[in-house]
Amino acid sequence: MTTSTTQLPNQISRTNSGFTLIELMVTIAVLAIIVGIAAPNISNQLANQRAKSTTATLNNALKEAKIESILRRQNMTLVYNNNGTATGTITITNPNNIVVATYKYDAKSTIKPTTNTIVFKPSKTADAKTYTVCDSNTTASPRQIEVSAIATITNQLGGMCP
Repeated sequence: MTTSTTQLPNQISRTNSGFTLIELMVTIAVLAIIVGIAAPNISNQLANQRAKSTTATLNNALKEAKIESILRRQNMTLVYNNNGTATGTITITNPNNIVVATYKYDAKSTIKPTTNTIVFKPSKTADAKTYTVCDSNTTASPRQIEVSAIATITNQLGGMCP
């Protein structure tokens, strides 16, 4: 009996020696393949999320400008500025150029067209415009916001980004 108990730790230490170098290399290779497949998809999803977020910000700003023009019985002007590589801004002002609200959006997102001003009138009308939100990652799906002459604001997937 004493002989078998003294030999037991030696047998355990020989059988439980850990992973071999080949097992570790195979595991790392499999992980590298999975990461290589997933990385482009993740960056595309992040770009789509940025475009969605900027679209939601612009949509909210347009709705606020429309409501403020009705409540204050004044024209409200919405102006956006893509700011190049800095964070973009959307500003709502009254006829006296007093800022009513300011919004910010991601620097990697751009809003088109270049005519960046729209005026909402208290008569529930506005300049008819179509805005396209693009991302710096060209694989992202662009989004569009349309403002009709009767100030109806609609949001949809689509548009062209240069």
